[in-house]
Amino acid sequence: MERIAIVGLGLIGGSLGLDLTRQGHPVVGIARRVETAKAALAMGAATEAGTDLALVAGAEVVFVCTPIDAVVATAEAIAPYLSAGAVVTDVASVKGELVPTIEALWPDFVGGHPMAGKAEAGLAVAEMGLFQGRPYVLTPTAATNPAALERVRAIATSLGANLCQCSPTQHDRAVAWISHLPVMVSSSLILACQGELDPAILALAQTLASSGFQDTSRVGGGVPDLGTLMARHNRAALLDALTQYQQQLEQIKTLIQTENWDVLHSQLTQSQAARHTYLN
Repeated sequence: MERIAIVGLGLIGGSLGLDLTRQGHPVVGIARRVETAKAALAMGAATEAGTDLALVAGAEVVFVCTPIDAVVATAEAIAPYLSAGAVVTDVASVKGELVPTIEALWPDFVGGHPMAGKAEAGLAVAEMGLFQGRPYVLTPTAATNPAALERVRAIATSLGANLCQCSPTQHDRAVAWISHLPVMVSSSLILACQGELDPAILALAQTLASSGFQDTSRVGGGVPDLGTLMARHNRAALLDALTQYQQQLEQIKTLIQTENWDVLHSQLTQSQAARHTYLN
């Protein structure tokens, strides 16, 4: 079995470790804190763990599972310790600005993004089977080594994920719509509700909030650091999506102001029919 290193033992890195150690891979976990490394060993998310980046030496595949803004710096830091032919991949939710930079640092790099997560973050909420049946996007370019791509594909397949392949730019535009925009919309919904000036009405709304509000507010109640990094590193694509969403809201607002119920009904019918195409 391939020796695998995981740099960053949060939700994604820890969940990868749980699955890969169970498959029989020797897994080296590398964390910023000694306590996290010890916890990864205790829960079976790694067979060896520590805080020294030199632990990547000898690994055949390295997963960089740090926050988005640390991925490039981490790739730079581990490069001197990597074995010739080692494959490096990441799990960041933004690819356009990362992939070409890391490709220039390491020839056997494959951009990756397993689209699985929770509202909570950290190793404590890592779980086995997190990637089962979930999309796992790979973003090769003309410079990507086909053999390196195939090795990452094989690992993603072994996790039970549904593989998808596209360019880094296509990835960022698509996730702006279905991942980054929903975080901003959901957060805005919560904050708009919080803007209710009558304390009694606000308390009643909070009491009555049921499945509809829970569904639409879930991602807005997620980890603020992750949402901020999404916006910062996928700024252009997210702004485009926000602009088009804002235009759609204005259109609906106008229909309600003008009491144009037939057209509103038509739009709601269109959204009802289209929703299933986004559900796997």
